[in-house]
Amino acid sequence: MRMCPLASGSSGNCIYIGSSDTHLLVDIGVSGKKAEAGLNSIGLTGKDINGILITHEHSDHIQGLGVFSRKYGIPMYATWATIEAIGTIKSLGNIDTSLFKIVRPDEVFQVGDITVNPMHISHDAADPVAYRFSNGGKNMAVCTDLGCYTDYTIDCLTGMDAMLLEANHDIRMLEQGPYPYPLKRRILGELGHLSNEASGRLLASVLNDTIRKIFLGHLSLENNYPDLAFESVRMEITMGDNPYRASDFDISVAKRDVPSECIEV
Repeated sequence: MRMCPLASGSSGNCIYIGSSDTHLLVDIGVSGKKAEAGLNSIGLTGKDINGILITHEHSDHIQGLGVFSRKYGIPMYATWATIEAIGTIKSLGNIDTSLFKIVRPDEVFQVGDITVNPMHISHDAADPVAYRFSNGGKNMAVCTDLGCYTDYTIDCLTGMDAMLLEANHDIRMLEQGPYPYPLKRRILGELGHLSNEASGRLLASVLNDTIRKIFLGHLSLENNYPDLAFESVRMEITMGDNPYRASDFDISVAKRDVPSECIEV
């Protein structure tokens, strides 16, 4: 399997997951033109995509959904509540509702030769999910937009060979920054986003000897820096109650506006 973050940040998210025969997008929170350019950079086009897996209905995850679905007629997978919420967003234009496929957390389904397993996440959306993928004995996960994590989250992310995990904000930057108080409370709450430190602690709980790659994603433009997220997460791993050091793993920050490296496991 391959993973390539085509864009990842508070302003837009679109992650490619694929095998030699099946090609998927997790979210399309960038313009259709930008998504197409990202796919072109890894030798694909929108015509190659077999499914779009939607995590939730916020604009930074579905901005390009209307354009892409109309142009290519790609099946779109999401929970029922998310599909209903998308239907109320007029800016997306008309979307062929027959293309929607309902998913349910912890109910496995197949797209081509890739097994997909949605998981619950804690976020202020209708019914948000993250996604895990399996193919040929290898496992990947894309998990962002969660205000907190539990033993369930740890269980879901255990045994991955590669993952993209949210490291959204630095707590001090957020608390001292220009955001209005209610927005700060939302981001810091259990239905908000993972801080750098929380991301590092979650990673420390799921590390294993087979992990080939960890991307840190969905960074806030206003309340984080790539180097700060990178070092904060690494420190939590190295100082955590686990047998590993951060230097044991290939960790990098997914790029905000252009494709990151394409990795294969």
